[in-house]
Amino acid sequence: MSETAKRLKELGVVLPKPAAPVANYVPCVRAGTLLFVSGQIPFGADGKLAERHTGKLKADSEIDAAREAARLCVVNVLAQAHAALGDLDRIAQVVRLGGFFNVGTTFDALPQAMNGASDLVAELFGAQGRHARTTVGVSHLPLNALAEVEAVFEIKA
Repeated sequence: MSETAKRLKELGVVLPKPAAPVANYVPCVRAGTLLFVSGQIPFGADGKLAERHTGKLKADSEIDAAREAARLCVVNVLAQAHAALGDLDRIAQVVRLGGFFNVGTTFDALPQAMNGASDLVAELFGAQGRHARTTVGVSHLPLNALAEVEAVFEIKA
């Protein structure tokens, strides 16, 4: 078992079957030593969106569901990376995460919500999990998902 697989197990994270693209794109593209993973929404282990992870964030929304949704998104990102690479130990560095949240008007806790994704990759990869990121609120996401996360990884040669 790889070191990253052991760490996932310790964290209680099970990678799901990667979601198939729903339009004209591919889940991952490798360019040199970089792996770009297309945005993933918070499908659960059953391949479905929980009601808690759909809809729009509002100014008075609780942060917990948004944080959980971001974490689920990055679990799905990792599932795509694993499918592309065969082993997450091939990741040398988490370069960047991009987070998108379905916002009705305003939701000022977007950075804290995105920590659901950032905290997981930092716990999983240690110093190599520290990354640049962008977090934005948008007016709509596919399937009315609460969040979507994309990633760029540096791959070991």
